[in-house]
Amino acid sequence: MKFNLTRIAPTPSGFLHLGNAYSFLLTKALAEKTGAKILLRIDDLDRERFRMEYLEDIFETLDFLEINYDLGPKNPEDFLVNWSQLNRLEAYKEAIEKLWEAKALFACTCSRRKISELNSSGYYLGHCQNRNIPKTRKDTSWRFDSFSDDLISIFDIWGKKKEEVLPEDVAFSIVRKKDGLPSYQLSSLIDDLGFGVDMIVRGSDLYSSSLAQLQMAEKLGVHSFLKTAFYHHQLLKGLDGKKLSKSEGVSSIQSLRKSGKNLNNIFVILGQLIKSPVPISNFEEFKTYLTS
Repeated sequence: MKFNLTRIAPTPSGFLHLGNAYSFLLTKALAEKTGAKILLRIDDLDRERFRMEYLEDIFETLDFLEINYDLGPKNPEDFLVNWSQLNRLEAYKEAIEKLWEAKALFACTCSRRKISELNSSGYYLGHCQNRNIPKTRKDTSWRFDSFSDDLISIFDIWGKKKEEVLPEDVAFSIVRKKDGLPSYQLSSLIDDLGFGVDMIVRGSDLYSSSLAQLQMAEKLGVHSFLKTAFYHHQLLKGLDGKKLSKSEGVSSIQSLRKSGKNLNNIFVILGQLIKSPVPISNFEEFKTYLTS
């Protein structure tokens, strides 16, 4: 296994929690094992939930976890001036226009309530696909016309290939939201391409997103992304068995630090959460257990 660049990609929409710490530390461990450098790429296009205290928390948490990165903003001010996704809007726009030219998009007026009424699962299944809604109409999102029985190839970091059908939960992904900003699926793909990321470490809940982005990359004709290696890790649950969330303040690194927990304590907790059969109290033990 040998890679050039991986990334840590938090969102400033809440205080980072133990699940984030696990993902970031695993990324660091895999980067060291594969020789990859690390990019800090902060996804800040969700402007409704963006808060400066959440942005500051990213840098404070990475420093506390002793995670050094090779590329990216040095501090919140550097991020806002030089690294915000708002600086890359033109690149996203160019990709979206290319998808329109390839006849791979359609405009959609459906609300979440409408989608739920049409399908009890809550998945969008292409209601507006053939309605020919003008893309200039107000209050429309633009969706990727992903209807296909073609298999999508995805590689893991060991070079093993799987072939998958696109899951319903990411069918017809939004590429531009009703507010005019690009979606996560589109912006994440374009950013990874632009920075040259060739190893992506993310939670298993984003496996279907990986497939959607691979399909989108193929439509854009950017075949380099199709060779990207993925590592989809388990999602951590709290000691109470519930999924960790940014809304759960008790699991945030900030609250744990305020309660007196140090870095060794965090590794002990992570070892318990991943049900490690051997004690974990530092990064080397964490790295050895997860990458051996």
